[in-house]
Amino acid sequence: MTIWLPDPTTLKRPAYRSLAQALVQAIEAGELRAGERLPTHRELAYQLGLSVQTISRAYEELVRLGVVSGEVGRGTFVRESVTETKTPWHRLRESDAVIDCSMLTPVGSALHGERLSAALSCLAQDLPHDALFSFRPRAALARHRRVGVRWLARCGVQTQPDLVLPTNGSTAAMTVALMTAASPGDLVLTEEYGHHTLPSLARYLGLRLAGLPVDGEGIEPGAFDQACRQTSVKALFVVPNGLNPLARMMGLERRHEICEIARRHNVLILENDAGGPLSPGRPAPLTALAPERVFYFTGFSKCLLPGLRYGYLVMPETLVSAAMNRHLVTNWMATALVAEVATRWVADGTAAELLAWQQAALHRRNRIAARCLVGTPHAAVPSGLHIWLSLEGQWSEEAFVAHARHRGVALAPGGAFATSDAQRHPGVRICLGGPEEEEDLARGLGIVAHLLRNQPEPAMLAL
Repeated sequence: MTIWLPDPTTLKRPAYRSLAQALVQAIEAGELRAGERLPTHRELAYQLGLSVQTISRAYEELVRLGVVSGEVGRGTFVRESVTETKTPWHRLRESDAVIDCSMLTPVGSALHGERLSAALSCLAQDLPHDALFSFRPRAALARHRRVGVRWLARCGVQTQPDLVLPTNGSTAAMTVALMTAASPGDLVLTEEYGHHTLPSLARYLGLRLAGLPVDGEGIEPGAFDQACRQTSVKALFVVPNGLNPLARMMGLERRHEICEIARRHNVLILENDAGGPLSPGRPAPLTALAPERVFYFTGFSKCLLPGLRYGYLVMPETLVSAAMNRHLVTNWMATALVAEVATRWVADGTAAELLAWQQAALHRRNRIAARCLVGTPHAAVPSGLHIWLSLEGQWSEEAFVAHARHRGVALAPGGAFATSDAQRHPGVRICLGGPEEEEDLARGLGIVAHLLRNQPEPAMLAL
């Protein structure tokens, strides 16, 4: 049994939450290792001068976070890799002859290389002084904000430059928004199948995360309202525009419902729109319906070019200063040279050109997927980057992914996106932009369809 004990003088109220955070920090620091057994509830309560009920609540919190596991008759043990992010994609080598449908990436072409080479050539001839020498975020980014408003309007967001924060892509924006919207110990709700890095990020920030049930349009309003009535909820993290793993597009009426519930319970909303204007005809974003409480963020790497790690965070007016301060201490400012390329592309029409190209390419690939997977239960959105393939019958996610990989197709298991213990949607995510050629995509989807039509023998499930 481990002899680790926290310093009782460092525990704050509520003690159970402070104790749980101390245990997580000890595990991350290597003071507690995977497989080690924690003291019993009664023993730890005696050592710290706390009640057994407080220790039980702390252990329950750690079990919910996936940090420890309780075994009847044996005790409570530190779990393996408690803070590692689950990667839904496969780590492939260049020599692997695999059709990669596991990584969520847009379609690439020679056109993208040509446009980037032209942009870099122009920069070499006409590099703005502020992009090269400015070390003050506000001065360097004023022009980038003004042009960014034009791109945000294409996303359905009508805003003003002072509410726009340029960031190094959606991940940086997501981090700043979470740090601004919630404090350590606060509860954040999200879809039960959602952004795969969110659980780890929430743990690192000391936030509690809970997944809500979803239906064909995303988060169920009744479940959201009930959760807010039962406990104090600080924020809701949502991916409403079909880029969520289950490929669910939230309708306009549902968006109004979600915003109204958030207003009623004073909950902030974090709207992840990483795909931006990729899906035409989508409903208005949540930030257009409740700008006073929505952090909206989008980027260019999913709709234009993976290497263009740049985007925008639109902030509620009352939280602009707080968000900018948090961005300052985590990123300082968006990388000026990358911001300059993106800004020029928006201004001269290159971004619109590459967006239209991407939409057309994904439209063709979605048609290929519909043809190859006809008669199978799957979900998709127009011009979407991926489809969600539901698994029925005897196939487990692990076995299906393993068999597909054995036959030369890499897929993402659905369990990697689960944010709650109740994994009610067994399936796999199939990304359409990864394969270089449409013929490769069709061949890979043909292999997937063949596996679906041939349910495995029970012995095969052990593979």
